[in-house]
Parts: sequence; C-alpha cells; structure tokens
Amino acid sequence: MKDAPEFTDGEKVILFTSIDRRHRPTGNCRQVVAGVLQGPAAGLMICQYEGEKGYYLFGCDANWCAITDTYHQSIEEAMSQAEFEYEGVTETWRRHA
Repeated sequence: MKDAPEFTDGEKVILFTSIDRRHRPTGNCRQVVAGVLQGPAAGLMICQYEGEKGYYLFGCDANWCAITDTYHQSIEEAMSQAEFEYEGVTETWRRHA
C-alpha cells in the first residue's frame, strides 16, 4: 500500500500506518457505516484540522479514503484507540518526512 497523503479533505495527516500481517484486529470495536458492519481497515490515519485542538482517527480503504472515524482530545487518545482496535499498531506508525 502506498503512503498516505500529507493532507486529506482539509486535515493534516499526523500519523499513518497500513494494516497488514503485523497487526491483529482485536474485535474490540464494531464500526458500522450506513447500517453495514465494516471489516478491518486497510490503513489508519491520525489527522487534525487546522485550528482544532482534537484529533481524528480514520479507518481507511486501500486508497486512503476514510471509511470510519472517531474523535479524540489528544493524539495519545487516538493512538490508544487505534491499539485497542488493532494490536501492534503502536509499533508501526509513520510520519511524513
């Protein structure tokens, strides 16, 4: 999977990771979109809108299009939620160079 973009739909991508064999979906969280239960994300991004204090954790498809999202007061809370959903993700976060 290619790297996530630096910006997406007006928010800056702070951290991103592909979800692959290094991770295990925990089943701790169920994501439902338009009444349809979603499977594991292809990638995760933690983003922030300019001027906002909080962060969004996005579950993305293989093209880094956001499918699901959760809002968090801090980047640490977003990272903790990601690990709650995908074991091993804490070790694979990346930043843009």
